[in-house]
Order: sequence, then C-alpha cells, then structure tokens
Amino acid sequence: MKNTLKIMAISALATAAVIKAVPALAEPVPAQNVSIVRTADLDLTTKAGRQALDHRLVVAAYEVCGTASDADLVGQNKARECRSEVLGAARARGEQLAAGGSPIQIAARR
Repeated sequence: MKNTLKIMAISALATAAVIKAVPALAEPVPAQNVSIVRTADLDLTTKAGRQALDHRLVVAAYEVCGTASDADLVGQNKARECRSEVLGAARARGEQLAAGGSPIQIAARR
C-alpha cells in the first residue's frame, strides 16, 4: 500500500514537472526582422523614382521595427529609434545604387 502511494506521488510530481515545462518549450522562435526592398522597377535618376524608393524604405522600416502600444512609451521610443537607425542606413545604401536596381536589405537588431 505504501509503495502504491509512493509511485502515485512520484508520477504526479513527474507529470506536473512535464506540464509546467511545456509552455517554455512551446514558445515560438522570434521571426527575423528583415525586409527586402526591390528597386529594379524604379528609375532612381528621377525625383519620382527616389520618392517611391524612400516610401518603400519607410514602410519596410515600420515592418522590421514594429510598433508599440500607445501606453508603452519606452517601447514607442525604442521603435522610433530603431526606425531612425534602419532608415539612415537604408537611405545611405539607396543613394549608392545605380539605376540598375539591386535590392536593399533592411534589418533591425531586436
């Protein structure tokens, strides 16, 4: 009778430990914050082409840096800082492009 109770107690503890560990193991792997901006269809020698590229870069920066809740001021500041860094690097790369149009990779450290 005592052995049966011991076995039941050990089984219950082992089951509880496994159940407790499942959420930690089931957490999704965070996605990489990378976006590719295509430029092959743009004529970067024109003002309209450069404006279209800048718009694409801004959209990509918002995608890779994400947004924060209105109540999360620290998160909003981090997202704003991330967008500023990402856009600065991407715009510098965009200025170096020839009209041939190679894609620009935008990535955020998060």
